[in-house]
Amino acid sequence: MKSPGDWEAGKRQIADLSLWKETFSYMEEPYAAPDGETLAAVVQTGEMEFSVCVNGQPWEAVFDKAWYPRFTPDGRLTALVSQEQQWTLAVDGVAWESGFDFAWNTQFAANGQGLAVFAQEGGEYKMALDGNGWEEGFSDMGDGALAPDGSACAAVVQVTSFSEGDIFTFKKGCYTVAVNGTAWEQAFVNCWTPVFSQDGKSVATQVRVNLYDYTVAVDGKPWDATFPCVWEPLFVPGSTSVVAPVKTPKGWTLARDGKPCWSSFFVQLLRQRFAPDNKTVAAVCAPKYGRWTVAIDGNPWKSTFDEAVWDVVFSPNSKRVAATAKDNGKWTVVCDGKAWDEKFDMVFAPVFSPDSGRVAARAIVNGKQALFVDGKMVAQDFSRAFDPVFGPQSDRLLIKGIKDEANRLVYSREVLVL
Repeated sequence: MKSPGDWEAGKRQIADLSLWKETFSYMEEPYAAPDGETLAAVVQTGEMEFSVCVNGQPWEAVFDKAWYPRFTPDGRLTALVSQEQQWTLAVDGVAWESGFDFAWNTQFAANGQGLAVFAQEGGEYKMALDGNGWEEGFSDMGDGALAPDGSACAAVVQVTSFSEGDIFTFKKGCYTVAVNGTAWEQAFVNCWTPVFSQDGKSVATQVRVNLYDYTVAVDGKPWDATFPCVWEPLFVPGSTSVVAPVKTPKGWTLARDGKPCWSSFFVQLLRQRFAPDNKTVAAVCAPKYGRWTVAIDGNPWKSTFDEAVWDVVFSPNSKRVAATAKDNGKWTVVCDGKAWDEKFDMVFAPVFSPDSGRVAARAIVNGKQALFVDGKMVAQDFSRAFDPVFGPQSDRLLIKGIKDEANRLVYSREVLVL
């Protein structure tokens, strides 16, 4: 994410949304830029005319329809837009030259450069990268992904047609992965969640090889071993080696290139993550039925939770782990196995400070959004807040949110000294 440049303590009003509502006949949910300096929302500017309003000023271009405004990691504003019954992506108000019958699910490269969308054209499905749609389309398309460096995109595609009742053709395998529009040679009964390697040159995906067996395929080649079930794979950073949760007769464990690499087994295991040091692995696990926690290199936390554990996050120094957890109907943040005392109606992914010493999170409390640092509330009563950002020295926090102030709905950017 692009780091905010202004870390001077204090609060600044960026936009008066009450004025927006008075100006435009229709306005959708607003979104804030990573640095907090910009707020944007889809607005109706005239009869059957829509645009995106940025800090009170709409884009010069107007469209038949606009939706899904999102900021890229480097701060550019995108929206899916329709012009003359053709959908495309607009970036900072400028639409791609290419258009499609429909477009959806904008994808951003981790480095902030590449942009991709899912698209339908002439009854066929494809992905479009930086405005260039695949030359070949497919009759159906599922999960997709964009390479971290923005150089390629991939999606699950159907390569063999079959009718609803044609189970024999289905069992032979009708799905595979297409990378930049080129489908793998081998097809499978099903495929899910393709993921790229760090360099964008390899793709791994879950595959169902027959009605009963599952495995992981890397660049079209399945692992030698099969399992009763597998979950989303993940490349080992800096390599073409892949890890994935797999189900074995002993329970769920983590496998690397088809062979179990953890000695521990669980009732369930999923959402594995590598630490920044590219060595340590953490994952959501269920050490026993109905109890959830985090396992680090196969070792589960002692504290467990009855409904869910999600959003596993490593600290920058790779030594700490935080996650969100739901227990007895309430959410909280868990750091290094210890839950915050505060409980929430909902809580979003935690954020570590650059020095790894602090943890912040956005939460919903009694219908309003608030921000917490190390379990203590530092800002509250937002009708809409955005994820907090720590300053480079870890002693300041960027707060972005919309509040009712003197009967006006105001979006402000505040830098708080911790």
